[in-house]
Amino acid sequence: MDKSQANIRIRELRAIIDEANRKYYVDNAPELTDYEFDMLLKELEVLEKAYPEYLTPDSPTQKVGSDIKISAKKDFDQYPHRYPMLSLGNTYDISEVQAFADRVSKGIGNAFTFSCELKFDGTAICLTYRNGRLFRALTRGDGTKGDDVTRNVVHISNIPQTLTVPAGFVPSKEKPYPWPEEFEIRGEIYMPWAAFDRLNEERYKDEEQPFANPRNAASGSLKLQDSTLVANRGLECTLYHMLGESLPFQTHDQALKAASQWGLPVSDKRRICSGIEEIEDFITYWDTERKNLPFATDGIVIKVNELPYQTELGYTAKAPRWATAYKFKAEKALTRLLSIDYQVGRTGAVTPVANLEPVQLSGTVVKRASLHNSEQMQQLDIHIGDYVYVEKGGEIIPKITAVELSMRPDDASLPHFPLYCPDCGSALVKDEQEAKSFCPNQDGCPTQIQARLVHFLSRKAMNVIAGDATVEQLYNKALVWNIADFYELTKDHLMTLDGWKERSAERFLNSLKDSVNIPFERVLYALGIRHVGEATAKSIAGHFGSIDNLAAAGMDELLKVEDIGEIIAESIVEYFSNPDNLEIISRLKSAGLQFESQGVKEPHSDRLAGLTIVISGNFSISRDKMKELIILNGGKSSGSVSGKTSYLLAGEKAGPEKLKKAENLGVKVITEEEFFRLIGSSADEDMNSVNTEDDNVQLSLF
Repeated sequence: MDKSQANIRIRELRAIIDEANRKYYVDNAPELTDYEFDMLLKELEVLEKAYPEYLTPDSPTQKVGSDIKISAKKDFDQYPHRYPMLSLGNTYDISEVQAFADRVSKGIGNAFTFSCELKFDGTAICLTYRNGRLFRALTRGDGTKGDDVTRNVVHISNIPQTLTVPAGFVPSKEKPYPWPEEFEIRGEIYMPWAAFDRLNEERYKDEEQPFANPRNAASGSLKLQDSTLVANRGLECTLYHMLGESLPFQTHDQALKAASQWGLPVSDKRRICSGIEEIEDFITYWDTERKNLPFATDGIVIKVNELPYQTELGYTAKAPRWATAYKFKAEKALTRLLSIDYQVGRTGAVTPVANLEPVQLSGTVVKRASLHNSEQMQQLDIHIGDYVYVEKGGEIIPKITAVELSMRPDDASLPHFPLYCPDCGSALVKDEQEAKSFCPNQDGCPTQIQARLVHFLSRKAMNVIAGDATVEQLYNKALVWNIADFYELTKDHLMTLDGWKERSAERFLNSLKDSVNIPFERVLYALGIRHVGEATAKSIAGHFGSIDNLAAAGMDELLKVEDIGEIIAESIVEYFSNPDNLEIISRLKSAGLQFESQGVKEPHSDRLAGLTIVISGNFSISRDKMKELIILNGGKSSGSVSGKTSYLLAGEKAGPEKLKKAENLGVKVITEEEFFRLIGSSADEDMNSVNTEDDNVQLSLF
């Protein structure tokens, strides 16, 4: 191509790559495979090298993808990285690994070794420890600054908040502890397959969009606004790179061994290699063995082991010169499509599911694969009898990625997405925003009704002891038609069920009786409002406080809630505009269910009315309790200092940036004691007014 054509293609590639980076890092909803993305980036690198006059500092080849969300509302505070947090160059070709090894050898000129490690498929994290305690956790961000996710990281079970002194260590005046006074250690937060499968299973049941892979699930979980939900996501961490001033190690391997002795999670699946043959052996071994690991890994990282040589080789603008990554190609299998089932879900969504000739893939036998919707079927041009490529990129139901047209049999038939519900026969309607077809017969479609009943009783909803078989019997005997009917069942009703004895009936009724104590947020989730999953229900309950407030809310008010967009807001408005749903809620209220948040308390006073208070640092009670006291006394709690801030409430180790900004803006800084004088109380007096969980965690988040 000529110079003009190259300029056009360079601009086009940059736009595509920037959008792909946003989808990957910010939205956690990638539309390109890793291989497709890497090939586009490589094409851009080649063009910029051929036409250096078009190379600019903001090119995707010169910077790392950013996970920082660009919006008016900042979900997390951001802090600069002490050392830039760069990305790795990567390749799918072993000859390029050889070229890397030759290049490094030429640059060093002396004998050295490589550390070969698994490349974990998760989201990057940087942990800072001060005096043996976790001080701060930052995401990669844009490489120069990252989001402070410390409040979420403390809920990841294998990340220690306090380091462990190894056996045999003898303290001295010069060295009271085995670790440096301050150091950083970087790694990957990931979601094991078991946790990922469990999370997606729940999302499938709730008819929420499943996470495409464990990496997206881990990244999304790490950025949850509700820290308590993070603990339930099953995240784990592996650390692989230590940084600090005057670290007492000569090699990368020594540093990792020391970190492991201090209780930090370091992978034992690494090998010190002397040359390309040993590196290639390591790659070959794990290209097969990775399929038996309990977590996702997408390649091998090769690093110069000796730290002085790492320093000598240095960095490019985007990546270290002393490390590279070899990436595995996605595993796929070719098998025959036997038929397609059309399944009706709890909210009426009709999903096509392909039935396949059994095939081995990623350690499991695959018999079924999701086709998602009619549009995907059309894009694939899929026919019954086709041979199709299946990938298990982590999804519970694997996905069909392509059709092998060269193998299409003569008798292959084009499937037709149903126009009518396969269960009740109602004409389907198309949701253009989601590309899904729905059965609108919510109150008459047996599959939808039973699925809603099962959802209502499920463990994360009302937690009633019952399964699908019980619900099916109750429905078939016309004992239960909607969720309110459960609370009108008697022992005599239950004794008519096949195989039920008096003890079974009593256990079920006692379980129903206990369910009236389930908190509002879970009752709201149990109602089965379309698009309202567990996390969204918690946000809604916290915002509105009661079902009556929620039912009266319009679109504008709903859109003020964290994580609620137009689709969810419209679904909620539609739900409460249905008189049948209002009647069910009325009956559930009569049964004693919780339709008001217990955490919603009457204000203590209006002493802080009209005041906006920002808090920073550690206090005698948790920061969440401080925020609650501000609200209970009529004030507003804000996360950032501005001209509208009335006071900066500064505790121990208050953030210097906030203190400086308060000084510049003339915002008065008050202590904890001054705050309690303002509200006419004390910390001890107010302890009974707020939730007392997790007071033992005393971490400086600033």
